Amino acid sequence: MKRLLAFIRKELIQVRRDRRMLPIVIIAPILQLLILGYAVSLDVRDIPVVVVDQDNSAGSRDFLRSVFNSGYFVEAGRQEAAEKVDALLDSGRAAVAIIIPPGFERDLLAGKAASFQCLVDGTESQTATVGLNYLEFVSRNFNQKLIIQALEKIGAGTRSAVIQPEVRVFFNPALVSRNFLLPGVFGLLLMVMTVILTAMAVVKEYDRGTMEQLIVTPLRPPDIILGKLLPFFIIGTVDVIIIFAVTRFWFGLPLRGSFLLLLGLSFIYMLSTLGIGLFISTITRTPQQAMLTSFFFMIPMMMLSGFVFPIENMPRFFQWLTLAIPLRYYLVVLRGIFLKGVGLSTLYDQALLLLLLAVVINALSLSRFRRRLD
Repeated sequence: MKRLLAFIRKELIQVRRDRRMLPIVIIAPILQLLILGYAVSLDVRDIPVVVVDQDNSAGSRDFLRSVFNSGYFVEAGRQEAAEKVDALLDSGRAAVAIIIPPGFERDLLAGKAASFQCLVDGTESQTATVGLNYLEFVSRNFNQKLIIQALEKIGAGTRSAVIQPEVRVFFNPALVSRNFLLPGVFGLLLMVMTVILTAMAVVKEYDRGTMEQLIVTPLRPPDIILGKLLPFFIIGTVDVIIIFAVTRFWFGLPLRGSFLLLLGLSFIYMLSTLGIGLFISTITRTPQQAMLTSFFFMIPMMMLSGFVFPIENMPRFFQWLTLAIPLRYYLVVLRGIFLKGVGLSTLYDQALLLLLLAVVINALSLSRFRRRLD
């Protein structure tokens, strides 16, 4: 035990002496979380719209006011002819073009269907899809207002009954995408730090020729493995606290569940990511190979974990493949504790699967590492 503690102390001293390592361990997670927290957003606002109002009537102006007062669109300019909107769409100065034909108000007053043309830049499919949904929503509200006005005239000022749904959104009432994405960034940063640091630390011993010196010491293979993993487990714990503090107190993401439960399940998650880093160190020979291989593993894990893309929308093969990704289960844990406030009674299945995956990954990694030491 004394040998193991001395080895762990040696590893922590090495990390402290490496001036390039400390900024990576402490400062990098904060900067990455701040950048991603502000930059990554699925909310679409202020969509630039160019308008061609060929009717130029009170009805068309009323409709356009309802569009721009919705808060979803901003006016990027007006043109007299429909042919002139192409330049604005091509240059990206406008994402949507609304063309109102002559006779728009006449059709409204006659009770006919008053149509308008909507041109959308589809190069950004997210903006295009959301923009069309917003425009449909605004048009539906405008139609409802016209119907109510017509019924009030018919009923001599009496209001007609209108069906009005009352919608309540649980856990994220404002539908802020940052509240959905920040827990994902939390798990992603923790994975990046533990995987890369572990893989690089072990490979550097071989690259510098110091692993042979460790082997001839009284340290046994289990001591060497634990001595390599435990320092980065401690560093990962520090990163969990730092990332949590920035997420909770800087971005104001509510913590509705238990912090101790979050910390305990983060320990299990780190066991699996440290095991992945150890496994990478057994299949690489140089730090450069370890870095590239780490990204080879992490990028698919990020894309298939449900961080951005719903797992339910993936092909069946990839849905099965996600079962081997620790980040998948950790994201459910993070969002459950932060946003829903659920406890272990709800998350026990995710915790058990995460623990099982950590055991399998570490067993495979430890067996390969032992053979490499031998």
